[in-house]
Amino acid sequence: MANHPDDIDPESRNRLPVVHRDALEDAVKPIYDEVATPSATSVAGLQGPGGIMLHSPSLVAAHRAYNRALRSVPDLPPALKELAILVAARAMDQAFEWTTHEGPARAAGLDPRIIDVVRDRGPLDGLPEREAAIVRLGREALDERRVRPGTYADAERLFG
Repeated sequence: MANHPDDIDPESRNRLPVVHRDALEDAVKPIYDEVATPSATSVAGLQGPGGIMLHSPSLVAAHRAYNRALRSVPDLPPALKELAILVAARAMDQAFEWTTHEGPARAAGLDPRIIDVVRDRGPLDGLPEREAAIVRLGREALDERRVRPGTYADAERLFG
């Protein structure tokens, strides 16, 4: 049995209960269907942010559109998208996001050694240039709350 606070709902795995489709307005039901169906835009289904957002029907459509746009950046391969998510999850010590995205990162071909570096907050020595740039940019933006000019210039050169 998982060790978690008593106020965590066992079905949703967070403090809010899972929203049921029949409780939603008709306009929101297609979004529910998208969130509840395993897809490239919803790794965690109703247990993740998409499920939580269903508690706010007025915001959920905008949130889903934003999420789809972020996940469909054409110039960034899936492994690098997952790396960016893992960097953010680690910076925030967000175990749910880490656990949800570590498997897809591996499945997308991200080198397990890079995952270890992010998880352990290790040095970037020996990492491929693009992966190191993503980790460095994320660490600076999220840990230090600022991005050095050289880091930004490297990211711009590598990713446009």
